[in-house]
This record gives sequence, structure tokens and C-alpha cells, in this order.
Amino acid sequence: MTALESIKKLQEQISKSIIGQEKVVNRIISCLISDGNLLLEGLPGLAKTRAINSLAQNMDLGLSRIQFTPDLLPSDITGTEIYQSSGDENFVFQQGPIFNNLILADEINRAPAKVQSALLEAMQERQVTVAGNTYELPKPFFVMATQNPIEQEGTYPLPEAQMDRFLMHVIVNYPSEEAELEVLRLVRGEEKLAGIKKEKKEIEKLPKEIVFDARAEVQEVHVSEAIEKYIVALVYATRTPERYSEDLAKWIDVGCSPRATIALDKVARVQAWLSGRDFVKPEDIQEVIKDVFRHRIVSSFEANALGITKEQIIDELISKVAVA
Repeated sequence: MTALESIKKLQEQISKSIIGQEKVVNRIISCLISDGNLLLEGLPGLAKTRAINSLAQNMDLGLSRIQFTPDLLPSDITGTEIYQSSGDENFVFQQGPIFNNLILADEINRAPAKVQSALLEAMQERQVTVAGNTYELPKPFFVMATQNPIEQEGTYPLPEAQMDRFLMHVIVNYPSEEAELEVLRLVRGEEKLAGIKKEKKEIEKLPKEIVFDARAEVQEVHVSEAIEKYIVALVYATRTPERYSEDLAKWIDVGCSPRATIALDKVARVQAWLSGRDFVKPEDIQEVIKDVFRHRIVSSFEANALGITKEQIIDELISKVAVA
């Protein structure tokens, strides 16, 4: 079985337990292959936690769940040095939950900034420093953070500079009526099986090497000069919106950083690869641009006052920037 076939099978397996959220499943797989991290935003009960649990169940990867709360400390995430009195008296480093392949940072905006920074530093550097000693994190390393909508009480909004470290920011919406009916039947079936005393069926897990094989194949996906220019033009349009339309100039306060250019290139190549192509098309970019730009564009006060969403701003960008 090729790397693509294995990843497709993984997608199918996760989609069976995350009904009606195909886009979320796609973005999780895309971030894992792109060696990036994902921020999911949505109301409670929309299967955000279930999604990464399903990924861990179907892959030979360890999972740590960190529930962010106002009283959480950075050492609760990274680990700490413990004094060992028996034998050779010295300090021994006790690893925190960050030392795992998959990290679920649940409700990241419930914890204060210093705790958020500890996680985001680990995401960026792929290592943690405790008491002057540096410790490498395992590979692959993937963080999926969830957050409640900012309107909810008791939240600490992530600063734009820290949001920028996430490869994508995905909004999780309610499933359709048909999908919710399937969810109801799925959960009822799971509860029924849980009540039957029989040996638990072992799930055949994909080896972690599949992730590295997939990454190697994605590196070979061709990006033409025209597509490269299109990516740069889209990013640059967020910085100089007045060149494209009066509306964009009024709506955008701060544009995207070069991280957006790199992220859009990475994720577009994964989309092309998942579609069975070895080259990127403009449609691949347009498919993921909202999730790549959403957390990197800062809307103006006027846009917020008028109720103009980030999605509307990005739609306007797509309509104004021509494919090279």
C-alpha cells in the first residue's frame, strides 16, 4: 500500500467516527503531513476532541490531552526537575505531557498568556528548555489546539503574533440535519456495543513512518512559477489592499506575514497530493486560503462595525487577485 493509499484509508477511518465534519478531517491530515499545527474554533460538542482521539486510535502515535485552565502553570506542560534523594542525590527531569506525538491543547484560550507561550514555543522550536537544559520533542509532533469563540466568558484571546504560529485556523460549524441523524445512530450503536461483554477488537494502526513517507512525496509536488506568483500576490494583497479595491483598504488593518506565504504553499501541495496530482492548481490554493489567512489578517474597526467577516474579506481578495 502506497503512502497516499494509507493516508486516504486513515481519512476514511476518521470520517466514520467524525460524521459531517469532512473538512475538519482534511485539515487535520493536511497539518500532520505539512508538519504544522492546527487551531480549531467552535462551540462545545462539535467533535473537536473526538477528531484527534480518532487520529490517535488509527495511527501508532502517542496522544496527550492538556486541559487548559486559568490555574495551569507552564511547568504543567513542559515538565519540571524533581530532586531525587535516594542514591545519587541530584535533580531528575520529569517530562510533561508535551513529550508526545499528538498534543490536544483543549480550550487553549482558557489559560493565561504565559502558559499559552510555553506551548507555542514548543510548537515553534520543537524543543523545550527547563533549568537551562534543552530537550528535543518526539517526531512527528503535532499540536491541535481548540478554543471557544471569543464571545464566551472566561477566555484569554491569543495575540496575533502567537496565532500566526498555527498553520491553519479552522472554524467548526454545526453538522447538517442528515449528518446529525447519523451521529445519533452512531453514538447509540457505540453505547450498545459498550454494554456487550466481549473482547475489544484491535484496530490496525498505521505506522508513524507513513507520515514521513507522505511528507517526502508532498515535497515532490510541482509548484509552477505562475502558482508561486499567485500565492505571493494573494499575501501581498493583504498588505497593500488599496491597490486592489477601496473596500479591502477599509477592511484590512494588518496583512499577513511571510509565514502565510509558506503555509499556503505547504497546504496547497498537500491538497494536490491528496487529489492524486503531482502539481498544484489555483483551486488547491482557493480551497485552503480561508483557513490559512483567517487568523493572520487583522480586520479594521470599520470592518468589525459593519459586520464584515474575515471570510468576506478573503472572498474579496480572491475575486480581485488574478491568477498569474
